[in-house]
Amino acid sequence: FSYCTNLTAVHFLGDAPSLGGSYVFSYDSNLIAYYLPGTTGWNETFGDRPTGFWRPLIVGDNSFGVQSDHFGFNINWVSGMVVVVEASTNLTDSSWIPLQTNTLISDSIYFSDANWTNDTVHFYRAKWQE
Repeated sequence: FSYCTNLTAVHFLGDAPSLGGSYVFSYDSNLIAYYLPGTTGWNETFGDRPTGFWRPLIVGDNSFGVQSDHFGFNINWVSGMVVVVEASTNLTDSSWIPLQTNTLISDSIYFSDANWTNDTVHFYRAKWQE
C-alpha cells in the first residue's frame, strides 16, 4: 500500500497481523487502521499510522428518518457483531435507554422505532455490546 496517498482507511476483522515489512503504509499520510473491539495485538499505531476502533455506522440513506409509521435507519458494521441502539431525550443528563439489541447477520441491519413520537425530542446512538 505504499504511496497510496488517497487511501484513508483499512479495516481489520481480527487480531493485528504482521506487517510483512516496514514500508507497508509509507507515504499514506491520510490512513487510519481500524480494528474491531475484542481483538488483540493492536497499539496506538500500526505501520506508523494511527489506529482506532471500527465502530457501527448509522447510514444516512433514503431509509433514514421519518417514514410513514416509524423513525428508522440502517446500521452498517460487521456480521456477527452485536449493536445496541439507545435513545435519549436530553443530551445534557446522559441518560440513554436501550431500545434494541441487534446481532448483525449480514453487514447491515435496519433499526425502526415506532414510538418515536412519544417524546418531543429523541436522540439515538448505536454502540457495540461488549
